[in-house]
Amino acid sequence: MGKEEIYAKLKDSIVDMDPDLAQEAANEAMEAGLDPLECISVGLSDGMAIMSAMFDEGEAFVPDLMMASEAFETAVEILTGALTAEEKSRASSGKVLIHTVEGDIHDIGKNIVKTMFAANNFEVIDLGRDVPVTTVIKEAEANGVDIICGSALMTTTMASQRDIVNLLKEDGIRDKYIVMFGGAPVSAKWCAEIGADGYSDTAAEAVTVAKELIKTKRGA
Repeated sequence: MGKEEIYAKLKDSIVDMDPDLAQEAANEAMEAGLDPLECISVGLSDGMAIMSAMFDEGEAFVPDLMMASEAFETAVEILTGALTAEEKSRASSGKVLIHTVEGDIHDIGKNIVKTMFAANNFEVIDLGRDVPVTTVIKEAEANGVDIICGSALMTTTMASQRDIVNLLKEDGIRDKYIVMFGGAPVSAKWCAEIGADGYSDTAAEAVTVAKELIKTKRGA
């Protein structure tokens, strides 16, 4: 089986939400000596892009994303099995700390974004809901994350997003992190005003924005 056929099979395993097919395709990729990182960035990621678009169009739902994510993770585990820790880190899309901001207990949207990040090969640390600003900073530092992602579903809790940016500045570590915010009352204008790096109003767009910001951060 040729390279393009294996890439297509990897992509199909995600769209078909089929972990068994993902395992088969990943093993074939390894036997063929293909570059694991290319298999992830071309075959698997292309499949997730299709699933993301289907989700946004209402043709796929959260359980579908979770099944696609399982297929994705199955394949990635096989493809990266022989890589060193450094190579695995390079293979990852990045490390994301996600939470619902202080004072806010809504987490459905946050959970969808988390699923989408995980399915696109991001390592995700979920702090849950109503997370104090100081805890967010402490956990970001402890886990060496690339992105801090916070959701606010009420206008009264949006101020916590501003507080995160301000505390990062006060601690002299603002430039270490990409900061992204979202949520029903949140807008691109608000994120620009408070000094955040990114905003999205859909889960799929959050991944797209994050990938672009990571690329810029890594100087790719």
